[in-house]
Amino acid sequence: MSGRVRGKRFIVTGGARGMGASHARHLAEEGAAVVIGDVLDKEGMDLADELQADGLEVHYTYLDVTDEASWKAAVDGTVGQLGAIDGLVNNAGVTGIPGGPEAEGLDAWNATVSVNQTGAYLGLRAVVPHLRAAGGGAVVNVSSILGFIGDGDYFAYSATKGALRLMTRSAALKYAPDGIRVNSVCPGMVRTPMNDAEVDADGYVTNTPMRRMAEPVEVSKAVLFLLSDDASYITGSDLVIDGGYLAR
Repeated sequence: MSGRVRGKRFIVTGGARGMGASHARHLAEEGAAVVIGDVLDKEGMDLADELQADGLEVHYTYLDVTDEASWKAAVDGTVGQLGAIDGLVNNAGVTGIPGGPEAEGLDAWNATVSVNQTGAYLGLRAVVPHLRAAGGGAVVNVSSILGFIGDGDYFAYSATKGALRLMTRSAALKYAPDGIRVNSVCPGMVRTPMNDAEVDADGYVTNTPMRRMAEPVEVSKAVLFLLSDDASYITGSDLVIDGGYLAR
């Protein structure tokens, strides 16, 4: 590995499995100290132990992204452990209940918005003061190609991912004077446990020019780039990783 983020310190939400676990591993392999935040305690602690055994600096903390007090505890704990924070990956997300507005119901709508959109908002509120104190930093919000296009079944999910793209732009404008860059990655269909269990991927793969799903590390490489100094003049942007899906 090239050590592209050597010495930097990051929080990755939803980092216990799937894409978040891939982001945590890839960032740590490139020299960062990483704190995994999740509600899946066993999975998160097991992953941290596994990565530490590989010689990587990865720690786990409980983090419910929908709860402001949980964010404060996780961020304070990270600063206490690592000394400062240089970046945040707002990766935690849920797909919600398929079937459109009538099938989802208000409780399901609120649950999806709470994790996917409010969670990222609370993350910015909690982390930005520490990035500002450190003289700058970077935030990557994990959106989706469904933040560009509609999906009749995943109504709330699409709405939150579209909102997250505009939150990215607004935050980028707000915090550029502080040396804080804010960007989003927008994956297509990725091979993760959540997608394997909850989403019928066949239609997406058929309509993807590259005719396959992405591997999590292919998204992690984009996250790494946006958090690294290689992206020093990039803020308020979406980086699409979709095998050509949106080019159709």
